[in-house]
Amino acid sequence: MWNLIIDNIWTPLFSYDFMKRALASLFILSLSAPVIGVFLSLRKLSLSGDALSHAILPGAAIGFLLKGLSVVAMTIGGIVAGTLVIFMSALFSRLSRNTEDSSLAVFYLTSLALGVLIISLSGSGVDLLSFLFGSVFTISGDTVIFLGINAVLTLTIMAIILRPLIIDSVDPLYLASVSRSGPYVHFAFMFAVVMNLVAGFEAIGTLMAVGMMVIPGISARFWSLRLGNIILFSIAIAAIASLAGLLLSFHLNIPGGPAVILILGGIYLVSFLFGIRNGLVFKLFSPKHYES
Repeated sequence: MWNLIIDNIWTPLFSYDFMKRALASLFILSLSAPVIGVFLSLRKLSLSGDALSHAILPGAAIGFLLKGLSVVAMTIGGIVAGTLVIFMSALFSRLSRNTEDSSLAVFYLTSLALGVLIISLSGSGVDLLSFLFGSVFTISGDTVIFLGINAVLTLTIMAIILRPLIIDSVDPLYLASVSRSGPYVHFAFMFAVVMNLVAGFEAIGTLMAVGMMVIPGISARFWSLRLGNIILFSIAIAAIASLAGLLLSFHLNIPGGPAVILILGGIYLVSFLFGIRNGLVFKLFSPKHYES
């Protein structure tokens, strides 16, 4: 049994430098992205996160064209592009009768098309799939450092805005009646979303990044109703999926990012069926309470 564990788990993870960097990067991402995802789910903005994950693509592509595979250039480009989409969608929604999510849909689709066009016309030979799905096994040491900085900044921002963010998520009208901080809190939160999508893009690609952010938080809500527990469970779920996904990818020779997301999808299914808070099996077999 012990030899089986060493041969299939310990040796793949700690005998190769690329596996060490992949595991470290995904563990670090698991500390910040699921926290953001919990509040995206709470604020019913999960699909907005998906939209923004596409919106960062042209900025990252421009950063690549200017500086090559530079973590700094691609990060700055992605953050600028995502922040610009947030600002423009908010501005256009205020200047028109469209809701913010409608404006966001227009700008993210335009941004995605622009990013694909830039990559396709660059003539650099870069595989578009590497931008969309990432390559977790080619992560450099600089990327791991960036992910660590992103995690620290994200958790700092969330600690600063936590109380008004919770109020704004539950009752935005009450927050508006007692404070004018609502728009600033919303923008700070969406900026943190963009930061983590860029970090996820560096690790597992634009299309996979939002899965690492959203799925753990949604799954965790089947196991607890307390916000603190949901956040902790979401971090644990992301870390477990990262470990299992990397091992699955190594042994089956499949892409690492999609493997992690598939494991997260499996965890969601288990949570949906067996979660103690509104899980399907729990609801079917729990005793019914009738009011007189």
